[in-house]
Amino acid sequence: MSYRVVKGEDFSHLLERDVAFLLCIGNTRTAEIQGITVAGESPELIKFTPPADAELLYYGHCKSIPFPPATPDGKPTPALITYTALRLLGTPLFVVDSGLMVKPKIPYYSINAPVGNNIAEGKAMELEAAVEAFEYAKILGREFSKRFEVLMIGESIPAGTTTAGAVLKAMGVEAKVSSSMPENPVEVKRQVIEKAVSRVNSSDPLEILAEVGDPVLLAVTGIALGSRKPVILAGGTQMAAASQVIRAIDEAKEIHIATTVYVAEDSTADIAEIAATDVIASDPGLGESVKPGLRAYAEGFVKEGVGAGGATLLAYKNGFTKEKFLKEIEKDYEIIVEQAKK
Repeated sequence: MSYRVVKGEDFSHLLERDVAFLLCIGNTRTAEIQGITVAGESPELIKFTPPADAELLYYGHCKSIPFPPATPDGKPTPALITYTALRLLGTPLFVVDSGLMVKPKIPYYSINAPVGNNIAEGKAMELEAAVEAFEYAKILGREFSKRFEVLMIGESIPAGTTTAGAVLKAMGVEAKVSSSMPENPVEVKRQVIEKAVSRVNSSDPLEILAEVGDPVLLAVTGIALGSRKPVILAGGTQMAAASQVIRAIDEAKEIHIATTVYVAEDSTADIAEIAATDVIASDPGLGESVKPGLRAYAEGFVKEGVGAGGATLLAYKNGFTKEKFLKEIEKDYEIIVEQAKK
């Protein structure tokens, strides 16, 4: 099966409408904690992962770094999957700078968000700056929803599952969070989350985001709350956290989550339990790929990111079979990953 409903209702019919894909990219210094993320081939490259992901979606290659973002042992960024879907469908793409260390070499919107601080050491963002960025994001959501019938929002932020886990816990949701590694560094994350959440003394969602969250969560929640049309949050743990924040501010907001089966089947996390809305998991079929770097997704590496699950669902709802979509991903993998390394 190409996708399945994990929680709630089947909302996939929404993707047969006029959809815009928004990618919110940013950084948190939480990613500098040793062993917490593999979103980059080395620690010094981690800050380049979000802009490089965005560049790949526009150009089919990266400009900020020579090669596409990858794990230290070479597993490619999930931006590859999203790129394939957007290329096939011609879906409009918009990138939002949500607290970047390195600006991408593309046209982009900005919500004037700060880079997130290491939540193990102190406040993620000053409240005043967080509120301003959130309000800017709401304006973007409102304006995009004037033109498009559905907004799909993806994200790229190394260590985002940790900050999302802290937000969930601070909101009273006991979260087991997913990871881009099969050996989820649960203990490292748990210690960071516990330390961060111990500082929280407010139930206000924005104050929680400013204390233990990250700027990408600000952008995603703000855009969704500003939108006057349905919003599909494309991702895993981060989007589950965003759904809880959105629901806490506006219970009636129409939001849904689209993720990959790799997140839905992650034994160290439970997306259905932590999401505050419907969840659909799509299967890009990478377990059947002839490319070892792609098969790794089905073996527990990477799993999701850059809106891959939502983009896959978008492809399926617009006429592509799982087999055809996989062949197109493999074709792009050969060009973007294999040829780039020659």
